[in-house]
Amino acid sequence: MADQRQDETQRHLSVETELVHAGRDPERFDGFVNVPIVRGSTVLSPTVADLEGHTGRYSYGRRGNPTVEGLEEAMTRIEGGAGVVLTPSGLSAVSVALLSVLEAGDHLLMVDSAYQPTRRVCDAVLKRAGVETTYYDPLIGAGIEELIRPTTRAIYMETPGSQSFEMQDVPAIVAVASARGIVTLIDNTWATPLFFRPHAFGVDISIQAGTKYISGHSDLNLGTVSANARCLRQLRLTHGDLGITVAPEDAFLGARGLRTMAVRLARHQESGLTVARWLAQRPEVLHVLHPALPEHPGHALWQRDFAGASGLFSIILKPAPKAAVDAFLDSLDLFGLGYSWGGFESLAIPFDCSDYRSATRWEPGGPAVRLHIGLEDPADLIADLERGLAVLAETSEA
Repeated sequence: MADQRQDETQRHLSVETELVHAGRDPERFDGFVNVPIVRGSTVLSPTVADLEGHTGRYSYGRRGNPTVEGLEEAMTRIEGGAGVVLTPSGLSAVSVALLSVLEAGDHLLMVDSAYQPTRRVCDAVLKRAGVETTYYDPLIGAGIEELIRPTTRAIYMETPGSQSFEMQDVPAIVAVASARGIVTLIDNTWATPLFFRPHAFGVDISIQAGTKYISGHSDLNLGTVSANARCLRQLRLTHGDLGITVAPEDAFLGARGLRTMAVRLARHQESGLTVARWLAQRPEVLHVLHPALPEHPGHALWQRDFAGASGLFSIILKPAPKAAVDAFLDSLDLFGLGYSWGGFESLAIPFDCSDYRSATRWEPGGPAVRLHIGLEDPADLIADLERGLAVLAETSEA
């Protein structure tokens, strides 16, 4: 009955309301508002006929349980696709998604600004499987048609780009792909479906590192893959054939984080823009790579397609010695030095894309630093950065 009421009302609910209610069924669990953690591998059947006919809701722990199913249902509603599978990390979500649509002899078009470990999947795992990858300029738009071959089976996007924050023209690329029957995939971790809904733009497969904003607390590794009706069956088959499973504790934490994602993202966005605008005025900063700023080259695309921005962006400092940049980062008190993001805490890392770009050249004009703006008071974060930039200036002059 609860599922029926959800089906009747879901199309009238805002995404913020869906985040609170989707995937829950208190009537099924004696009134408890959260789906409980169900641990288990073996599932018993009452008769041989039920066992052999798989008549039960569950057949084996790896194939799903109430805790995992609850998060899958919630993510399906939030994404707006036909179904979702969960994986143990964002990178495993990328791998499962790609392996579900590619086979030996196929050709993949991969955006040059992709998350670096995604390139490793292409250059190692897919290469061994007989799949050829061509990297393309993230700014190519409809020009991607010139790179398509008879064997091209998929186009992979990530917008904005990992670290370098180029914006892609998703509708233009999807239009080219759809006309040729090519599958489109996107890493949507930065925006989440709250700020960009890939399926609404015709993208076949939407990938997220749930480790980031779905979790929100830096205590979980999780991946999600949402597919439309065209790709869901093969995605689920590949997911099952690879034996991918998520621990019920992790699914529980993912669902718990999901309930507060809207309010957290609103704060990440507000604080991120406050800090980004301040940094844009600093004499030590050459560029701020934040798509929501009007001066960003991809701002028009962001404004056209996106409903908001998260707390992750990069800055390009004016030329300075590495020792000075290191001293700047080492002097920060409120920014941790860590490679993840999306949690409650602020983070900073130095980066250099020049070593792995192949279709484009990374020449930013100065040292690059990626920042994640957490849930702290932005005034405190600005004061911390101001002290750090003073250290940068002092060390550069020494």
